[in-house]
Amino acid sequence: MKKILLGTVALVALGIAGSASAADLAARPYTKAPAYIPPQIYNWTGFYIGGHVGGAFRGDDNNVLGGSSDGTFMGGVQIGYDTQFSPNWVAGLEANYTFKDTNSSFANRNLGSVTGRLGYTWGQTMLYAKGGYAWADTRFTNGFGGDGGRDGYTVGAGLEYLFTQNWSGKIEYQYYDFGNVNVFDGTTGAFLGRFRNDEHTIKAGINYRFGWGGPVVAKY
Repeated sequence: MKKILLGTVALVALGIAGSASAADLAARPYTKAPAYIPPQIYNWTGFYIGGHVGGAFRGDDNNVLGGSSDGTFMGGVQIGYDTQFSPNWVAGLEANYTFKDTNSSFANRNLGSVTGRLGYTWGQTMLYAKGGYAWADTRFTNGFGGDGGRDGYTVGAGLEYLFTQNWSGKIEYQYYDFGNVNVFDGTTGAFLGRFRNDEHTIKAGINYRFGWGGPVVAKY
């Protein structure tokens, strides 16, 4: 019996020693997990200022009195403010003024607008629609009514992308409508007809955003 007990104790001791040795061999140095960096959602809130270039094209009815129907080069500036809410929606107000490269007596010389806009953003990209008040520096000759300026409305849509929190680029379509224009004979004053004074514009622009809202950290 003593021999059996001694043998059992020896086997148990050997097993414990073997387990301890295996545990020592399996031990690995502790490595700290890398810190979790949450993704950032770009914030569109803040003021911005920028410039744009593009082309302006008369509406079909606007060519009734002649002149070139080709696009006219244009360039200008814009300033505005956006606020992001809900959290992917952006609402804003923008004013812009566009100079057209034309000396035609049958054309709007310059275009201006003050519009509201509403956009939906996913990360750095925003798709938006806009609309509001428009003004044209007509300075028409040849008997056009409303020389010196015309009021109207404008609507449009665009796509804007944040390259960084402070810089964004956009492409935009904008339609201007200044209503009907009466045409008179410059010599006799006789009424000759009327046409709709409207324009389509395509432009690319860049904005510097002051980024007062700062980047937003996603919460989970």
